[in-house]
Amino acid sequence: MDPETIQRLLALNHQFYQTFAAPFSATRRRLQPGVLRLLPSILPAARILDLGCGNGELARQLHQRGYQGSYLGLDFSAGLLAEAARDLPVEQFRFLQADLASPPWLPPSDAPFDLALAFAALHHIPGTALRQQVVAEIHRLLSPAGRFIHSNWQFLNSPRLARRIQPWSAAGIDPALLEPGDYLLDWKQGGQGLRYVHHFSEAELGELAQSCGFTTLDSFLSDGEGERLGLYQVWEELPR
Repeated sequence: MDPETIQRLLALNHQFYQTFAAPFSATRRRLQPGVLRLLPSILPAARILDLGCGNGELARQLHQRGYQGSYLGLDFSAGLLAEAARDLPVEQFRFLQADLASPPWLPPSDAPFDLALAFAALHHIPGTALRQQVVAEIHRLLSPAGRFIHSNWQFLNSPRLARRIQPWSAAGIDPALLEPGDYLLDWKQGGQGLRYVHHFSEAELGELAQSCGFTTLDSFLSDGEGERLGLYQVWEELPR
């Protein structure tokens, strides 16, 4: 994917989350079942890096459940970060505005982390090459025994959600410039909006993991209609 198309897709999503931060946050007041399933493995982590932390609901749940480690949440939406930082101890829970599509996000002094999380975030990164850069940065920030847990939207598993797919002409983008699995979806809560989402297959994620020094430990579907709207995976670093 060429750099100009990448920037147009990123700008589309930036505009979406800046415009609809409040109504989007209102739909994220509870953790998804897949995240709840993984919470026991998340809680023991000493240092957590949460990519695309949104309104901080995961951080609040960790705090309520007695998490004693240190947490850093990254997101590019100032509106969501402002909500995330409320009512949490600042010495334990930190939040930083950062664009996940523009690594590096942190200096070497902030690493290593024991666990990196990216729930519903990777599918907003356009282009295979840029996704590899993002995952390589995650690998850099993890400890040698660190793990990366992520989820990606499987909206094609739902006929209702599939009907939200819009033609690329609605965003003024030539579909010939995109990659397989790239989609434009609408939004109708609090106004009309559009956002870019990539639909991952398990095979594609496996190739991404291997290309960046990870191996897949676990993979499962959860959430929504038929418990199959979120594809969750746990990656472990390969020996360095």
